[in-house]
Amino acid sequence: MERPAYVSNKNESVRMFESNFMEFFSHVHPVTPVVLYTPVVGYMLYASFAYKKLSVLAVAGLFVVGVLIWTLLEYVIHRYVFHYEPKTRVGKFLHHMIHGVHHDYPNDASRLVMPPVISIPLAVFFAVLFAVTFGRFAPAISAGFAFGYVCYDTIHYATHHFAMKRGVWLWLKQYHLRHHYKDDDAGYGVSSPLWDYVFRTARK
Repeated sequence: MERPAYVSNKNESVRMFESNFMEFFSHVHPVTPVVLYTPVVGYMLYASFAYKKLSVLAVAGLFVVGVLIWTLLEYVIHRYVFHYEPKTRVGKFLHHMIHGVHHDYPNDASRLVMPPVISIPLAVFFAVLFAVTFGRFAPAISAGFAFGYVCYDTIHYATHHFAMKRGVWLWLKQYHLRHHYKDDDAGYGVSSPLWDYVFRTARK
């Protein structure tokens, strides 16, 4: 009996690189973002209070701003980078490596979160950008941004491999899986469909 497309198979995978070294780093345990960035969130919140002397209300508001910035970035990257259709051979290879392989093998449990070799440089880049742009408010915004990223990777893994049988969790699972199996030109939000509604790319 053929396995339905939406049923999880954690062993579903494909080799991406001839090099064993490169292949090793293309597989990431799903708990990696939680382990790496939860301490970052905690430290940034601590810095907001201890060093920047911000109030609880200010930190809470800035934290939400950081989460919103992440969800917007998540939407933009998914829509305009991950689903860009390159014409060149090199472009097609890079697209397949970055996101195409996920659509071909959506239940590959070791390729559902961003590899640290990519996420860490990006985290440093945005931390510096926020520091330059937002000054003393940067740590609180960075905390929300990092928290949003952790939620994104965690929810993305969960939609493919957790039951999520009721409530908002079931809705998020169905929303994302429709992107994979019915219409990949809509539903770009994974952790939140907010920007899909703003930019009219939500499911009809």
